[in-house]
Amino acid sequence: MTEIDATDRKLLRALAEDATQSASALGRKFGLSQPATWRRLRRLQESGVLSRQRLVLDQERLGFGVTVFLGVKLATKGRVSLEDFERAVSAIREVQTVEHVLGLYDYRLRVVARDLADFERVLRRRIMTLPGVGNVEANVLLSEERRPGPI
Repeated sequence: MTEIDATDRKLLRALAEDATQSASALGRKFGLSQPATWRRLRRLQESGVLSRQRLVLDQERLGFGVTVFLGVKLATKGRVSLEDFERAVSAIREVQTVEHVLGLYDYRLRVVARDLADFERVLRRRIMTLPGVGNVEANVLLSEERRPGPI
């Protein structure tokens, strides 16, 4: 486990809010020089704590006004391998995340669609036709509060 001090945590919180901030800007914010900030960020990257930066797109502004979480239970686990299902479902561009979970369902999917009719089309024509799909439960997202996580 990598040693993370209070300053590292401040840097990580700031980057979780806006990963486009430069080492210079972060340094000014926390009273560090640009080289010292850069070295800290580099150490966090090399240790794997800071593994990548991700662009967050506004799905609604891109025309995808509906987000649905699907619980998917595979009908017969022995006939279709988990890898085959994961590969097939990951190829559907409306499926944003594929999570293998423990509980009532085998998978939790985050699916975006233009509207409910578009979601129904994706569900019927793309997801329900995948090999091994058994029971599916849909939960439509009403609102979302994004949190950076425990840092």
